[in-house]
Amino acid sequence: MYLMNEIVRDGNKVLRERATKVEFPLSDEVKEVSKNMMEYLVVSQNEEENEKYGLRPGVGLAAPQVGVSQQFASILIPSDDVEELQEKPENDDEYYFKGTIYNPVITRQSVKQGALSMGEGCLSVDDDLPGYVNRAYKITVKFQNEQGEQQELRLSGYPAIVFQHEIDHLHGGLYYDHINKKDPWNQTDNTRYLG
Repeated sequence: MYLMNEIVRDGNKVLRERATKVEFPLSDEVKEVSKNMMEYLVVSQNEEENEKYGLRPGVGLAAPQVGVSQQFASILIPSDDVEELQEKPENDDEYYFKGTIYNPVITRQSVKQGALSMGEGCLSVDDDLPGYVNRAYKITVKFQNEQGEQQELRLSGYPAIVFQHEIDHLHGGLYYDHINKKDPWNQTDNTRYLG
Protein backbone atom coordinates (compact mmCIF):
# COMPACT_ATOMS: atom_id res chain seq x y z
CA MET A 1 0.00 0.00 0.00
CA TYR A 2 1.16 3.51 -0.74
CA LEU A 3 1.45 6.13 2.00
CA MET A 4 0.89 9.88 1.59
CA ASN A 5 4.62 10.59 1.23
CA GLU A 6 4.68 8.27 -1.82
CA ILE A 7 1.96 10.21 -3.67
CA VAL A 8 3.56 12.49 -6.28
CA ARG A 9 2.74 16.15 -5.65
CA ASP A 10 1.82 18.99 -7.99
CA GLY A 11 4.98 20.42 -9.54
CA ASN A 12 6.44 17.00 -10.42
CA LYS A 13 6.68 16.77 -14.22
CA VAL A 14 5.20 13.22 -14.34
CA LEU A 15 1.79 14.75 -13.51
CA ARG A 16 1.93 16.90 -16.66
CA GLU A 17 3.09 14.20 -19.09
CA ARG A 18 0.84 12.20 -21.38
CA ALA A 19 1.11 8.66 -20.02
CA THR A 20 1.92 5.74 -22.32
CA LYS A 21 -0.51 2.92 -23.05
CA VAL A 22 -0.44 -0.19 -20.92
CA GLU A 23 0.75 -3.37 -22.67
CA PHE A 24 -0.98 -6.72 -22.14
CA PRO A 25 -0.49 -9.16 -20.56
CA LEU A 26 0.18 -6.91 -17.57
CA SER A 27 3.71 -6.84 -16.20
CA ASP A 28 4.30 -7.82 -12.59
CA GLU A 29 5.18 -4.18 -11.88
CA VAL A 30 1.84 -2.88 -13.23
CA LYS A 31 -0.05 -5.56 -11.28
CA GLU A 32 1.76 -4.58 -8.08
CA VAL A 33 1.17 -0.84 -8.60
CA SER A 34 -2.53 -1.52 -9.33
CA LYS A 35 -2.88 -3.62 -6.15
CA ASN A 36 -1.16 -0.96 -4.02
CA MET A 37 -3.27 1.87 -5.48
CA MET A 38 -6.51 0.00 -4.75
CA GLU A 39 -5.31 -0.87 -1.26
CA TYR A 40 -4.63 2.83 -0.63
CA LEU A 41 -8.22 3.69 -1.64
CA VAL A 42 -9.79 0.95 0.50
CA VAL A 43 -7.78 1.90 3.60
CA SER A 44 -8.22 5.66 3.02
CA GLN A 45 -12.02 5.27 3.06
CA ASN A 46 -11.95 3.47 6.43
CA GLU A 47 -11.90 6.15 9.15
CA GLU A 48 -9.91 4.16 11.73
CA GLU A 49 -7.35 2.82 9.26
CA ASN A 50 -7.13 6.18 7.56
CA GLU A 51 -6.16 7.87 10.84
CA LYS A 52 -3.70 5.10 11.72
CA TYR A 53 -1.74 5.62 8.48
CA GLY A 54 -2.34 9.37 8.12
CA LEU A 55 -3.99 9.08 4.70
CA ARG A 56 -6.23 11.53 2.87
CA PRO A 57 -9.45 9.82 1.73
CA GLY A 58 -9.66 9.16 -1.99
CA VAL A 59 -12.02 7.61 -4.55
CA GLY A 60 -9.45 7.42 -7.33
CA LEU A 61 -5.70 7.18 -7.82
CA ALA A 62 -4.00 7.29 -11.22
CA ALA A 63 -0.64 5.68 -11.99
CA PRO A 64 1.14 9.04 -12.66
CA GLN A 65 0.25 10.02 -9.07
CA VAL A 66 2.59 7.28 -7.85
CA GLY A 67 5.27 8.12 -10.44
CA VAL A 68 4.27 5.57 -13.10
CA SER A 69 3.59 7.28 -16.45
CA GLN A 70 1.19 4.66 -17.82
CA GLN A 71 -2.53 4.84 -18.62
CA PHE A 72 -4.25 3.18 -15.69
CA ALA A 73 -6.14 4.27 -12.60
CA SER A 74 -7.80 2.58 -9.64
CA ILE A 75 -11.31 3.75 -8.78
CA LEU A 76 -13.35 2.99 -5.66
CA ILE A 77 -16.74 4.72 -5.51
CA PRO A 78 -18.89 3.84 -2.46
CA SER A 79 -22.56 3.23 -3.30
CA ASP A 80 -23.52 5.81 -0.65
CA ASP A 81 -21.76 8.54 -2.66
CA VAL A 82 -23.98 8.07 -5.72
CA GLU A 83 -27.09 10.24 -5.44
CA GLU A 84 -29.07 8.99 -8.39
CA LEU A 85 -30.27 5.44 -8.75
CA GLN A 86 -28.14 4.24 -11.59
CA GLU A 87 -27.54 0.82 -12.97
CA LYS A 88 -24.51 -0.39 -11.07
CA PRO A 89 -21.62 -1.70 -13.16
CA GLU A 90 -20.56 -4.00 -10.29
CA ASN A 91 -22.54 -6.45 -8.15
CA ASP A 92 -20.90 -5.43 -4.87
CA ASP A 93 -23.51 -3.57 -2.76
CA GLU A 94 -20.89 -1.60 -0.82
CA TYR A 95 -19.34 -0.07 -3.95
CA TYR A 96 -20.84 1.50 -7.03
CA PHE A 97 -17.55 0.78 -8.79
CA LYS A 98 -14.37 -0.95 -7.62
CA GLY A 99 -11.65 -1.68 -10.11
CA THR A 100 -8.61 -0.59 -12.07
CA ILE A 101 -9.17 0.74 -15.57
CA TYR A 102 -6.46 0.37 -18.23
CA ASN A 103 -6.12 2.51 -21.37
CA PRO A 104 -9.45 4.31 -20.77
CA VAL A 105 -10.99 6.44 -23.53
CA ILE A 106 -14.09 8.62 -23.27
CA THR A 107 -16.02 7.84 -26.46
CA ARG A 108 -19.13 9.97 -25.86
CA GLN A 109 -19.99 12.87 -23.59
CA SER A 110 -23.04 14.98 -22.98
CA VAL A 111 -23.30 18.68 -23.72
CA LYS A 112 -24.90 19.03 -20.28
CA GLN A 113 -22.29 19.67 -17.61
CA GLY A 114 -21.94 18.50 -14.04
CA ALA A 115 -19.86 19.89 -11.16
CA LEU A 116 -19.45 19.12 -7.48
CA SER A 117 -20.97 21.95 -5.44
CA MET A 118 -17.96 22.03 -3.09
CA GLY A 119 -15.41 21.75 -5.90
CA GLU A 120 -12.90 18.94 -6.40
CA GLY A 121 -9.74 17.94 -4.58
CA CYS A 122 -6.79 15.77 -5.47
CA LEU A 123 -4.33 13.65 -3.48
CA SER A 124 -1.51 15.23 -5.53
CA VAL A 125 -2.60 18.83 -4.82
CA ASP A 126 -1.96 19.96 -1.26
CA ASP A 127 -3.32 23.50 -1.65
CA ASP A 128 -7.07 24.06 -1.55
CA LEU A 129 -7.91 25.49 -4.98
CA PRO A 130 -11.60 26.40 -4.78
CA GLY A 131 -14.04 26.65 -7.67
CA TYR A 132 -16.42 24.68 -9.85
CA VAL A 133 -14.83 22.04 -12.08
CA ASN A 134 -17.26 21.72 -14.98
CA ARG A 135 -17.22 18.32 -16.67
CA ALA A 136 -19.55 16.34 -18.92
CA TYR A 137 -22.57 15.16 -16.88
CA LYS A 138 -22.80 11.89 -18.83
CA ILE A 139 -20.02 9.93 -20.46
CA THR A 140 -19.40 6.60 -22.15
CA VAL A 141 -15.96 5.22 -21.34
CA LYS A 142 -14.16 2.25 -22.89
CA PHE A 143 -11.26 0.60 -21.09
CA GLN A 144 -9.54 -2.74 -20.56
CA ASN A 145 -9.76 -4.80 -17.39
CA GLU A 146 -6.84 -6.69 -15.80
CA GLN A 147 -7.25 -9.51 -18.33
CA GLY A 148 -7.10 -7.06 -21.23
CA GLU A 149 -10.80 -7.51 -22.06
CA GLN A 150 -12.60 -4.48 -23.48
CA GLN A 151 -15.22 -2.97 -21.17
CA GLU A 152 -17.70 -0.14 -21.71
CA LEU A 153 -19.56 1.87 -19.09
CA ARG A 154 -22.18 4.59 -19.34
CA LEU A 155 -21.86 6.91 -16.37
CA SER A 156 -23.62 10.03 -15.16
CA GLY A 157 -23.32 12.45 -12.26
CA TYR A 158 -20.73 11.74 -9.57
CA PRO A 159 -19.25 8.54 -11.11
CA ALA A 160 -18.81 10.35 -14.45
CA ILE A 161 -16.95 13.16 -12.66
CA VAL A 162 -14.66 10.71 -10.82
CA PHE A 163 -13.78 8.86 -14.04
CA GLN A 164 -13.07 12.14 -15.88
CA HIS A 165 -10.85 13.36 -13.02
CA GLU A 166 -8.75 10.19 -13.16
CA ILE A 167 -8.59 10.08 -16.97
CA ASP A 168 -7.35 13.71 -16.91
CA HIS A 169 -4.33 12.50 -14.92
CA LEU A 170 -3.42 10.12 -17.74
CA HIS A 171 -3.23 13.05 -20.18
CA GLY A 172 -1.27 15.42 -17.95
CA GLY A 173 -4.31 17.32 -16.66
CA LEU A 174 -5.23 18.43 -13.15
CA TYR A 175 -8.68 19.38 -11.89
CA TYR A 176 -7.88 23.06 -11.38
CA ASP A 177 -7.15 23.43 -15.12
CA HIS A 178 -10.98 23.44 -15.53
CA ILE A 179 -11.69 26.19 -12.96
CA ASN A 180 -12.71 29.60 -14.29
CA LYS A 181 -9.74 31.75 -13.17
CA LYS A 182 -11.69 35.05 -13.17
CA ASP A 183 -14.81 33.75 -11.43
CA PRO A 184 -14.21 30.32 -9.82
CA TRP A 185 -17.76 29.99 -8.46
CA ASN A 186 -19.56 31.20 -11.59
CA GLN A 187 -22.68 29.07 -12.16
CA THR A 188 -23.93 28.30 -15.66
CA ASP A 189 -27.44 27.27 -16.80
CA ASN A 190 -26.10 24.17 -18.54
CA THR A 191 -24.51 22.70 -15.38
CA ARG A 192 -26.02 20.45 -12.72
CA TYR A 193 -24.40 21.02 -9.31
CA LEU A 194 -24.07 17.88 -7.21
CA GLY A 195 -23.79 17.31 -3.48
